[in-house]
Amino acid sequence: MSKPVVAIVGRPNVGKSTFFNYIVGQRISIVEDTPGVTRDRVYAEANWRGVDFTLIDTAGIEPESEDIIISQMREQANIAINIADVIVFLTDIKQGVTAADEEIALMLKKSGKPVILVCNKVDNFGEPPADIYEFYNLGIGNPYPVSSTNALGIGDVLDAIYEKFPKEKMEKDEEEIIKVAIIGKPNVGKSSLVNRILGENRAIVSNIAGTTRDAIDSEFENEFGKYVFIDTAGIRRKSKVTENIEKYSVMRTNLAIERSDVCIALIDALEGLSEQDTKVIGEAHEAGKGLIIAVNKWDEVEKETGTLEKFKKDLENKLGFASYAPIIFISAKTGQRVNKLFEMINNVASQNAFRVSTSVLNEVINQAIAVVQPPTDKGRRLRIYYGTQATTKPPTFVIFVNNKELFHFSYQRYIINCIRNNFGLEGTPVRLIIRERGEKED
Repeated sequence: MSKPVVAIVGRPNVGKSTFFNYIVGQRISIVEDTPGVTRDRVYAEANWRGVDFTLIDTAGIEPESEDIIISQMREQANIAINIADVIVFLTDIKQGVTAADEEIALMLKKSGKPVILVCNKVDNFGEPPADIYEFYNLGIGNPYPVSSTNALGIGDVLDAIYEKFPKEKMEKDEEEIIKVAIIGKPNVGKSSLVNRILGENRAIVSNIAGTTRDAIDSEFENEFGKYVFIDTAGIRRKSKVTENIEKYSVMRTNLAIERSDVCIALIDALEGLSEQDTKVIGEAHEAGKGLIIAVNKWDEVEKETGTLEKFKKDLENKLGFASYAPIIFISAKTGQRVNKLFEMINNVASQNAFRVSTSVLNEVINQAIAVVQPPTDKGRRLRIYYGTQATTKPPTFVIFVNNKELFHFSYQRYIINCIRNNFGLEGTPVRLIIRERGEKED
């Protein structure tokens, strides 16, 4: 069964992100004293009274604004309201009831969803402040006083949310879900790809570079399996990361990579591989994640005989450290080859979680040694005693030798290539840990 979904809505700068972050127990939403900082819906998992649920932090709703980004923020909030089982309407007691609050209240009443009215920034608890009674005029029900900053009153709100959960969604879902992070520099088409996959405008799409500041989680299921797609803020060059908000976004992208199973690195076909692209791909490689290189906007490239093969060869040459990653040429705009991503994701996730028995691994190592003798230095030859797999995600092997210094990088690469040739391991890094016999693990 799917988990209950709770959406936090309200005007900009009433404390939605602070409220969100306290409940999920970590700094996921960007918190900055600037209206409109949270532009997209941000998803996170939370638990209350033993029930797992999905919490969505939405962009602030400004009903009257015609600004292109503001209007799309409003649309994102509407989508969150539509998919939510329970809505938390956050207001600011210090500002009182505003015209925007009244319009939001009307919109929420029309939705027919259970709504919990919360008055934030009530810093002194005891008798309810007189200002709270004004909020009864919204016709939403009893307002709950809280202080998100000081974590006061939030437990009462969570109890109220719990009481509104649909009973059929109170069970845990144990099925395997693959988490996929869409990574790349700004304006390469990450949000467009997520929207194409989901079939709805789940993330804001704009030709303004850097529109997606947060990492957005979107659940998706089709005939290939269950997935969570994480649309991340694009990583700019460090020299261009001037705002604190942009710095948070870079951190958010790295966190998205860390919690993913597979990363799809998007490259702009019109611009080719850039230094920024290499850095982003390097982050996924160093994190040991499954990796797919997707060249986007391929429909816009003028082609002649051999264009695709030449582009692919150039990528392979420049991305030698990630030569294991499969490359696919797509168009998020037209949907070209997008459906082929799912089989690649499944395969790469499986390869990243690959495990082999010690006996089979040593057969491969012994065969490799027989074909190419280990290196020597000053009359001493490297001896490989045996190997064993230490862990998965990525596949990591411990190799026991007589002298670590004799196990040169080039021979390590040869052993890795032999392991790949025998077991496939497409789309995943492979790591070796070299130990001398008798050496204790850290």
